[in-house]
Amino acid sequence: MGTGTAGTAGTAEGGGRERPIVIVGASLGGAMAAQALREAGYRGGIVLIGDEHERPYERPPLSKGYLLGKTPREKIYVHPPQWYGEQDVTLRLGTAVAAIDPAGHTVTLTDDGQVKYAKLLLTTGSTPRRLPVPGADQDGVLYLRRVEDSDRIKAALRPGARVAVIGAGWIGLEVAAAAREAGAEVTVLEAAELPLLRVLGREVAQVFADLHRDHGVQLRFGVEVTELTGSGGTVSGVRLGDGTTVPADAVVVGIGITPATGLAEAAGLEIDNGIKTDQQLRTSDPDVYAAGDVANAYHPLFDTHLRVEHWANAVNQPQTAARAMLGHPDAVYDRIPYFFSDQYDVGLEYVGYVEPDGYDQVVFRGDPATREFIAFWLAAGRILAGMNVNVWDVTDPIRELVRSGRTVDPKALADPDTPLGKI
Repeated sequence: MGTGTAGTAGTAEGGGRERPIVIVGASLGGAMAAQALREAGYRGGIVLIGDEHERPYERPPLSKGYLLGKTPREKIYVHPPQWYGEQDVTLRLGTAVAAIDPAGHTVTLTDDGQVKYAKLLLTTGSTPRRLPVPGADQDGVLYLRRVEDSDRIKAALRPGARVAVIGAGWIGLEVAAAAREAGAEVTVLEAAELPLLRVLGREVAQVFADLHRDHGVQLRFGVEVTELTGSGGTVSGVRLGDGTTVPADAVVVGIGITPATGLAEAAGLEIDNGIKTDQQLRTSDPDVYAAGDVANAYHPLFDTHLRVEHWANAVNQPQTAARAMLGHPDAVYDRIPYFFSDQYDVGLEYVGYVEPDGYDQVVFRGDPATREFIAFWLAAGRILAGMNVNVWDVTDPIRELVRSGRTVDPKALADPDTPLGKI
């Protein structure tokens, strides 16, 4: 059976049954793919497999509203529990996949069960990088990826508790903000000179250093973590390369994530900083697709492969993958990368893509000192990315400026009286 029509993605399998579309990774991306398949008119079987016991949920609240206790648990889930039955989606939770056989179109489970597929979508996400120092396996050393991780961190954020955060990326800073709001004493330890330096560059990174200092966070930059000290198997501090120790009742490690490519690599799929795909999110095997954190997808606008570790890709890429699996030749993923963050009373949205040191100018519209501004990253007069901080309803014009690829007048860009739509 062909793949050109919705509802016919697959080959007949015994007794007239068609092989289902199988999604490995019961994540936000996996759930959105199942939804997109149904919305596209696909009527065949969908099997969604995940090794967590929770039904698919969104991860951003785990370091934001849910961690702060402001977002109730039920609000983090992608769909209500009855949705899967109503949409005839077979949801297999607490089920790990042991292997993928592209030649046999088969997924083997760790319990020796097998599921045959017509098309396969990998939304396996990523795993936190572990801290490679002595003492990192003690109680009180915490990572953030799953909802139970957020629960453990939340329990550690008590008034007066000493919390050390290793890594000043988005996760580290959001956890630091939540810890301060909970009344904990917070020290952030970072190897670079500023937080988010590779992502934002020096000009904008300084804004976030100032933000956290103003909220009482102790920031220590240019440090090396050599050991986590402890007593009785429980962490008590972080020892640095200069011999000093930062006391800690809990240590939260946020030093990046690694795409979960093990299954794909063992199956012989092409791997390059994630699972490499084309602009339709198709891997090196024509019947296997990838989306979300794990996908290093070709982006036609930037003429390069991009792997974006943010919520928007998990929401939007599955729509393209679903249409591509159903044989729609116009299914191309070319959305501009987007992410958001909330820290204290600062909210931001970022649209675009900039390589580290890939810009030659930063233009501010508004005063960064007030934390109410838009920053633009330019190269040769072209806008590569824009970030609005406590300025709202400007994401669409910023996205269009990035997409246009045209050179702009920096003075007009900096002038708040010149509408973005007219630049």
